[in-house]
Amino acid sequence: MRQIHSDILQFRGSHYQFGYEQGKLLKGSLTVKNREQQWKVRKPRFVVQQKEVKAAITSFAPWLWEELLGLQDGLKWPMDRVLMEYGGYRIDYKRSGCSIMTGDGYFIRNYDYMPKTYEGRYVFFQPDDGGYAIAGPSQRITGRMDGVNEHGLVIGYNFMHRKKPGDGFICCMIGRLILESCANVEEAVKMLKEIPHRHSFSYIVFDKSNQTYVVEASPRGVEVRESNVCTNHFEILIKENRNHLVDSMNRFNAITGARDTLNDAYDAFRLMNDTDKGVFSKQYRNWAGTIHTSGYLPQSLKIWFALGGNQKPVEFDFSQWLSGSDFSVDQVTGMVDTDIPFVHIDEGAYWTGRK
Repeated sequence: MRQIHSDILQFRGSHYQFGYEQGKLLKGSLTVKNREQQWKVRKPRFVVQQKEVKAAITSFAPWLWEELLGLQDGLKWPMDRVLMEYGGYRIDYKRSGCSIMTGDGYFIRNYDYMPKTYEGRYVFFQPDDGGYAIAGPSQRITGRMDGVNEHGLVIGYNFMHRKKPGDGFICCMIGRLILESCANVEEAVKMLKEIPHRHSFSYIVFDKSNQTYVVEASPRGVEVRESNVCTNHFEILIKENRNHLVDSMNRFNAITGARDTLNDAYDAFRLMNDTDKGVFSKQYRNWAGTIHTSGYLPQSLKIWFALGGNQKPVEFDFSQWLSGSDFSVDQVTGMVDTDIPFVHIDEGAYWTGRK
């Protein structure tokens, strides 16, 4: 067991200013140093075209391009490098796990992935130049693994596969685009049908109406269904599924089998976060160990967040923050059962073709 942390970042202002401040924080950080080592052992397979990425991003959220410009100036990097790291378009994404359940007023999500990719940043951002205020853990700096916006729209995604990638956005950037651009599940579903997808994922959207949609998306098509549980297999686009779905089905069955015993949102959080309930995963070396559990309560805009298993979540009142009250806590800590290095904490947090 080891202690890890996520920094709480709070920012109000323009996207450019936000990008610039993030760039200054990132410059010289372990996150950047580890990524530099990563590129030495795994060269990119293609060159990201700046015009193509700008056109794709600005067609859905023009203000996000300003954040990338701010990152460029804060890091003092060429834009090509910024886009390879943080552009979220046509870049590769590793496999992962993840489980999501929704219920009466709540959305609970286990984020299952590889520690070497985990940035340890939970970000609150209230823009003044376009887009909705959002809160969520970051991935690839500009992307969001899961999150909620000022209207109570919640999104999370679950990995399916990386076969036959297309020209499109990766999952975490899609999460960011949805949260900043959509006010409810109907708008989110519409945008998920329009946006180009790089890989195959399920996107689960939820809002104050208690409506949950699972959007099964691949570069070859998008299907929508209603469900309050999702793990790592499609139910409509079944031809897109991987061959080995035992772990996904086990977690799915653990959630559905326990649902009748749950009294409230906190019971649901315990089902997902406790290590003995069959949902929490310790498969860190298989890119599928649970690193955090998030809880979102859209009606109150309360957020629960915990690192590792068997944890009492830290609660954030997003509604109060939107009114101008900053959080006093600047870091969330937790314990995880792995010796794999974390990219924001340890040196050597990068992978080769063998790991």
